[in-house]
Amino acid sequence: MRRPVLALTPVVMAVALSGCGMNSVPTAEENVNAKWADVQAAYQRRANLIPNLEATVKGAAASEKSILTEVVNARAKATSVHVTGADLSDPAKMQQFAQAQGQLSGSIGRLLANVEAYPNLKSQDNFQTFMSQLEGTENRINIAIQDYNKAVQAYNTRIRTFPDAIGAKVFYGAKPKAAYQATTPGAENAPTVNFGN
Repeated sequence: MRRPVLALTPVVMAVALSGCGMNSVPTAEENVNAKWADVQAAYQRRANLIPNLEATVKGAAASEKSILTEVVNARAKATSVHVTGADLSDPAKMQQFAQAQGQLSGSIGRLLANVEAYPNLKSQDNFQTFMSQLEGTENRINIAIQDYNKAVQAYNTRIRTFPDAIGAKVFYGAKPKAAYQATTPGAENAPTVNFGN
């Protein structure tokens, strides 16, 4: 009578452990890391476009050098802040990254507002192509951030709910990941165009 019970013990334990996040927690964490890599790739694409912007705008609108300089400097700052998978649980590091990227977004917004006043610049084919790429990149960034935040929400929910919370704490020491929060001061206001008059 004891033999059947002893024979079933490993099966029961395997089923119990499978419900405790043994596989689902690392899978969810890898999904978060992959989504973060997508966010970084989208920001890198934008950073790579900035030198093209610099060359195009310098050639067509030398009078707006200060705005271009601001964009280039913001790009340098944004690309100097690095967040690794290990940093995703550090809200301060995530905040630092978001602020640097937000400054670059604000600079680009001011540049785009000024471009509206330069019909000659807008009519150049190279500039039009570049602007289209930049707008597409900004959309990719937004989508990548949304996907990352959804993955973080799923992961954080998984490590806090039964039964996965057991495996998350006992086997992995899982900590919640920080969601990406864009915190550009004044982002709710449209950029103003000032021509010095």
